[in-house]
Amino acid sequence: MFTGIVQGLCPVESVSDETNLRRLTVQTGDLAAGVALGASVAINGTCLTVTATSDDGALSFDIIKETLTLTNLGQLERGDLVNVERSFRVGDEVGGHILSGHIANQVTVTEVKQADNLRELTLSVPGRWMKYLQQKGFVALDGASLTLATVDYDAENIRISLIPETIERTTLGRVVEGDRINLEIDSQTQAVVETVERLVQTPELLARLAINADLGD
Repeated sequence: MFTGIVQGLCPVESVSDETNLRRLTVQTGDLAAGVALGASVAINGTCLTVTATSDDGALSFDIIKETLTLTNLGQLERGDLVNVERSFRVGDEVGGHILSGHIANQVTVTEVKQADNLRELTLSVPGRWMKYLQQKGFVALDGASLTLATVDYDAENIRISLIPETIERTTLGRVVEGDRINLEIDSQTQAVVETVERLVQTPELLARLAINADLGD
């Protein structure tokens, strides 16, 4: 599990593509201290398993085809920067919100506005995911926990505003129009929305719930 507080902006050291698999090595420096084989690390918000470590702080990961399809990890090249967060431990401060590292889909940067100490990104979202997003709700983009500034359901896009700290410490301070970013939606919101949808689509279940409520009175 993760919190969406990016701990490092780290360079991709190497990329090796094989059949249905990509091997990715990221130079994480001091962040690699104490990381064991099999540990979970979020790369651009994607939960990956550490398959190799090195004394100089490099961590390696194997990425399967499904992950390459859903995320922007298949687009990475040597020298690209990625957001890195290690899994949090019970008792740690949760400065963002609880994330699983399971990416829903990619969103596309359609507009970038830059001003003093501020950067605004507008992102196009695949339609099926819009119902889980709400103004001032939580979202994770490339693993960074953020609050949605606006949500436009008709245009199927969202807008976020970045403070200087986020601009400096994450990939979001460097993206340009056309770039694709990993989206993780809030799991609790998704569960509520899908539960309500099932209830609405099943009148018999709604009727039983109403009867049980009356009996409870």
